[in-house]
Amino acid sequence: MKNKIITLSLFSMLLFTGYNANSQAGKNTKLSNEKSVKSLGSSFDAEIDKLVAQMTLEEKIGMLHGNSMFSTGGVKRLGIPELKMADGPLGVREEINRDNWGAAGWTNDFATYYPASGALAATWNTKMAYTFGNSVGQEMRARDKDMLLSPAINIVRTPLGGRTYEYSTEDPFLNKKMAVPLIVGLQDNDIMACVKHFAANNQETNRDFVDVQIDERTLREIYLPAFEAAVKEANAYSIMGAYNKFRGDYLCENDYMLNTILRDEWGFKGVVVSDWAAVHSTVKTLKNGLDIEMGTPKPFNEFFLADKLIAAAKAGEISEAEIDKHVKRILNVLFQVKAMGTEQKNRVKGSIATEAHYQDAYKIASEAIVLLKNDKNVLPLKLNGIKSIAVIGNNATKKNALGGFGAGVKTKREITPLEGLQNRLPASIKINYAEGYLERYDKRNAGNLGNITANGPVTIDQLDPAKLQEAIEAAKNSDMAIVFAGSNRDYETEASDRRNLNLPFAQEELIDKVRAVNPNTIVVIIAGAPFDIVDLSQKSPTLVWSWFNGSEGGNALADILLGKINPSGKLPWTMPKKIEDSPAHATNSFPGDKTVNYAEGILVGYRWFDTKKIEPLYPFGFGLSYTSFAFDNAKTDKKAYTEKETISVSITVKNTGKMDGQEVVQLYSSKSDSKIERAAQELKGFQKVLVTAGKSEIVTLQVPVKELAYYNVETKKWTVESGNYTLKLGNSSRDIQKEVVVTIK
Repeated sequence: MKNKIITLSLFSMLLFTGYNANSQAGKNTKLSNEKSVKSLGSSFDAEIDKLVAQMTLEEKIGMLHGNSMFSTGGVKRLGIPELKMADGPLGVREEINRDNWGAAGWTNDFATYYPASGALAATWNTKMAYTFGNSVGQEMRARDKDMLLSPAINIVRTPLGGRTYEYSTEDPFLNKKMAVPLIVGLQDNDIMACVKHFAANNQETNRDFVDVQIDERTLREIYLPAFEAAVKEANAYSIMGAYNKFRGDYLCENDYMLNTILRDEWGFKGVVVSDWAAVHSTVKTLKNGLDIEMGTPKPFNEFFLADKLIAAAKAGEISEAEIDKHVKRILNVLFQVKAMGTEQKNRVKGSIATEAHYQDAYKIASEAIVLLKNDKNVLPLKLNGIKSIAVIGNNATKKNALGGFGAGVKTKREITPLEGLQNRLPASIKINYAEGYLERYDKRNAGNLGNITANGPVTIDQLDPAKLQEAIEAAKNSDMAIVFAGSNRDYETEASDRRNLNLPFAQEELIDKVRAVNPNTIVVIIAGAPFDIVDLSQKSPTLVWSWFNGSEGGNALADILLGKINPSGKLPWTMPKKIEDSPAHATNSFPGDKTVNYAEGILVGYRWFDTKKIEPLYPFGFGLSYTSFAFDNAKTDKKAYTEKETISVSITVKNTGKMDGQEVVQLYSSKSDSKIERAAQELKGFQKVLVTAGKSEIVTLQVPVKELAYYNVETKKWTVESGNYTLKLGNSSRDIQKEVVVTIK
């Protein structure tokens, strides 16, 4: 923001996505504690009708807009509470003032800082998504909130996106499979998930007015699947409309998106909330599907759905019956989460900033870290003979729970990488810390923090001589060095996209100079989005990718480096060699001006790289381990299937190394003789599996044939093309180890 339901059990849903009960994560969360969320139906209609009949016009309209920065009006005399919201991409946001963005100054609004969404996606583990949602949901209830403004499930279209860390992935399948259990986990705690930003909000540049043009097939296949799954599979109670326009109309008053698709096609029965100050009209906004207008500081009665709506209703421009429809939707979700009614006494009480929640954050963080390079098996660290380690870089001590222009978390615990090493290394090993580089910005330039611009924060990319010398001396006088480089949440921030893919603050120069005096140097990148690390990757024998990784991020990282945990993270997006290789930039269709045309169509992310045969630096789904795995004996349960059947694909995964580890089996489909344009391959299944050293596990993936469908723009239906499909199994989009051909009748 500025600044069943599923009739199957959750267990069935997770099985469908390919989660393996043998995974380490599966042992950490008890399935018996999971509940089924009830559908938003008509259970409360009689009570709602009775309440609405007693309300004045002014009371009804008071429920349709903010009466504070993060709440809507209630009707106290009728027992209707305010609908209380909180930001939450990293955990429950600190309390702010009712009428401005300033901190309220509470002393009891500390919360757990959870890994960012990009990190969660890097786990490739639906179980971790449920853990995230369930844990945050408990914290929301402890803060007496009703709606979490999360998850953000927009596709990562460009590596330069300022909110890439907050979004999850470039792939629609991975996106929806991680979003659904997160939403279910959250709503299991009597909390509304507000899924955002609907839709095509894929850049910060010109986001307030840019008109996004996407062809219908691309819209349906790439940008909507996660939202559709959120509605149909997870029964999300709320959707947030985006800032931008889509095909000429602002998305918070877009009849096609909010009424035709969301409500008529998908059957959404929840509430649609605007992004903050994203409303531009009164009658049109309400008639075209928005329920609640939220906004930035100004008198709340001046909102479009406040006094202006009262005037429009009294002038006969909109009927009270239309207003009632929106009020009833809000009341329905309030009843559903037990914020009112007879079930209020049974509402989840919650807990916050508990050791159990810190451990939830730890589990996610430990599965998110990606090992990119490990020449000569430098990692895990061998400490024999090591008496001193140089820890270098501002990112070794940088805290990211707060920062940037967007939602953060006030937390009592944020373990930095330096603190993690101090916690985990033997006392006999001396740590020589040097800051190395300074985080500095040119505040005079138009790319200041918080400006909505394509230029992004403008950095001062020059090393401080004294800091550099301190780092060199620390490296010289240590047996080995670890440089913590990358980004932070002041640089990657809502409200601006980045200028380029360069590492800021002259970090590459620092790394080169450290490596020159101590060849035994490991590089750890902490960031939420891709960077140009081509030279760094070529020169560094060991490269680790971490994230804005939560309260326990430093401990998780130390445990990875020391081998207490075997890394199992996989990249949720493609790491390009240069920005011009990425589809939005190769087609010169970012950022646009008043209009942006998604010229790459369905070829987003790895689909573009694989189809155009462009070599990435690191491919989608890539991540190494301290052990090795072999895939064998790939087969399907039969050779031919009809459209209504499910393909069962099994493969044997053997751990051929000496350390227990988790591997992610990834299944991609390909149809070389298709009569329509298709990507070279598309992710259609994945499963994380724990395999003991020297042992094997049989992994079975269930792929409904309908997942092979494309959106037929002529018939306006999803269509499965008959013929042969190649199912490719591997551990990244570029490491396909086995193939099976099936026929669809």
